[in-house]
Amino acid sequence: MAAAALAGVFCATLASPATATHRQSLAPHFEAQPFLRVPLTGQRVRAITTTSLFHTLFNDFQVEPDGSTYVQSGDIPAMWLRDSSAQTIPYIRFQLFYPKLRERFAGVIERNARNILADPYANAFLPNYHIWERKWEVDSLSWVVMLAWVYWRETGDRTIFTPALHEALRTIVRTYGCEQEHASCSHYDYPFRVRTEYNYAAGTGLIWCAFRPSDDPVDYRFNMPQEMMAIVALRELAAIAQDGFGDYALAVGAQGMSDEIDSGVQRYGRHYDFRRGWIYVYETNGEGRFRLMDDANLPNLLGIPYHGYRNILDPMYRQTRAFVLSADDPYYERGRYATGLGSSHTPQGWVWPLGIITRALTAQSPSETAESITILAETDSEDGLIHESFDPNAYWHFTRAEFGWANALAAELIFRSVAGFNTTDFNPPPVFLGLEPPAETPRLSTPVIALENALRLTQALGTLLYLLR
Repeated sequence: MAAAALAGVFCATLASPATATHRQSLAPHFEAQPFLRVPLTGQRVRAITTTSLFHTLFNDFQVEPDGSTYVQSGDIPAMWLRDSSAQTIPYIRFQLFYPKLRERFAGVIERNARNILADPYANAFLPNYHIWERKWEVDSLSWVVMLAWVYWRETGDRTIFTPALHEALRTIVRTYGCEQEHASCSHYDYPFRVRTEYNYAAGTGLIWCAFRPSDDPVDYRFNMPQEMMAIVALRELAAIAQDGFGDYALAVGAQGMSDEIDSGVQRYGRHYDFRRGWIYVYETNGEGRFRLMDDANLPNLLGIPYHGYRNILDPMYRQTRAFVLSADDPYYERGRYATGLGSSHTPQGWVWPLGIITRALTAQSPSETAESITILAETDSEDGLIHESFDPNAYWHFTRAEFGWANALAAELIFRSVAGFNTTDFNPPPVFLGLEPPAETPRLSTPVIALENALRLTQALGTLLYLLR
């Protein structure tokens, strides 16, 4: 809605570009309105600045000599397939006003296609395409497909349909298929022994996994949030294969695999909770053992509607959400300054902003979204940047001063809730049945204030593009 309204008034509202050229000095020289009108309720909040919401886009994206775009994960210089895709998706909507961004975003897709061709089991890479980390996580490949799908859907730009992407899509389907038959097909081996359950059921239709989205080892080999994300991504892959490459065999194979995994999730990924009814488990071995929990890192159970596997009103999702946001979840943390999901990746009891953001994105009530944004504004850095995790009783104790993925997802939340931008839709066309409408984030601003915030954001981006050209 905001994008449509902006199109008519955009050209007349651009701020005069400032003369500063250094990133560190953007704020004092910034001539566009630097603050957003956000309904915050806390006592320690700082105003949310427009420039902080584009921080990852201008500090973590680097165009490489081969024309691709390298995206580092904030204060870690490696490029994760997951993080880089998630860091890109929130900003695709702005290519409508600044088409020059398309080349940068298409470059991320091409870079990750080449990364996958270098090694589909690696999760993070360096600028020379060497491997930073080789942890097999099902969702890493799914994120790449989701980015390509969202970009194609929003832009119609066919330049992304390169031989590298085509072969990467084939590699994804081939790799997923192999890991469905892990014992007889796979040669994946992590060089260090980790604590995990090695027994699992064969023939479930699910994809064998070694690590969670947090980069920690799984307890059981089938991680439900990753399986759910693969279901959606494979349907997107089928649409891309058909529309982008005319590869109908690949499209049929991807769709069939998606259906197999979905059947496995429904058969092995559910548990009856006598207080709540049927809920999804976090992990299972397919033999009756499972883990009831959630983790702040996406994909997770809390974020099921975010990537389109189920709608926000789906009864099983609502029941699962009630479990996740309760003391029954061993990773739902409470403290003086914040409550939210944590992770085994960081100190016990600490809260991750990713979990707070996901709760806000998938909330039903404006008050829940407003409360989550207030917590973020009370616990972020003095520059308005989002940490990886923090102590909810002493928010000044944190891990990672600058986490690119969290910064981008926080921007997505603000774009939707207070600037009126449309929800990102991960669903393929209606011909692919079984997916749900996207999670509509509650709107916190009136239409007039939302338009004002959208204008300020678009002005800010235009000025930054001018300053850092």
